[in-house]
Amino acid sequence: MLERILEPEVMDTEAEAMDYDAMDFQAVNLAFAQRACQLGPTKATVLDAGTGTARIPILLAQLRPAWQITAIDFARSMLAIAKENVVAAGCETQICLEFVDAKRLPYANGSFDGVIANSLCHHLPKPLDFLREVKRVLKPHGFLLIRDLIRPESPEKLAALVMAIGSDYNDQQRKLFADSLQASLTMTEVQAYLQHLGWVDDEDTDFGLHLYQSSDRHWTMEKAFQNRPIAGN
Repeated sequence: MLERILEPEVMDTEAEAMDYDAMDFQAVNLAFAQRACQLGPTKATVLDAGTGTARIPILLAQLRPAWQITAIDFARSMLAIAKENVVAAGCETQICLEFVDAKRLPYANGSFDGVIANSLCHHLPKPLDFLREVKRVLKPHGFLLIRDLIRPESPEKLAALVMAIGSDYNDQQRKLFADSLQASLTMTEVQAYLQHLGWVDDEDTDFGLHLYQSSDRHWTMEKAFQNRPIAGN
């Protein structure tokens, strides 16, 4: 198995932020936003951790006008571009951008109806710290959608995935993608985190947590919203 090599936790130079925002993730982001809408209710308070330049919250605000979204990131350069994007989309009343460390969330227990995160875990040296915070701030009946890259089994597989993204990306963007793949987790590692947190992967229930491989390069962890709170909560 390919060794996990961490990349910098925060992409906080202006050049990195601009390169990231210029990459064409529209189709991937839309699929993620649509799935979040399927899992959540029509009205909700939602935390988007590792929002980057806020492309996903903007899509969510357009798809779910009754959602109030707190979008956090630990890179000020990302948030600067995110603010421009949110204003340009006219979503200021729905999206609140905050400079927050996802491993140390400043929110009370059970603050959110939903928590989402796309491509955050591979940036974190200890993703368990983040997942523990997610479990704390999510309402017991809330919905969850976390998706990230899977670390390839070999250097050859990694190279093939990088080549497959096409010719529209420059050398720096290709390097960012390759570094992200090598910094990512395996399905086995994510499953171990769930077991540590006492989160049971139970796809056989209507509202159970489910971890699965959602593409040739992604894993997804999700849980649907329960219309009625769990008894005792």
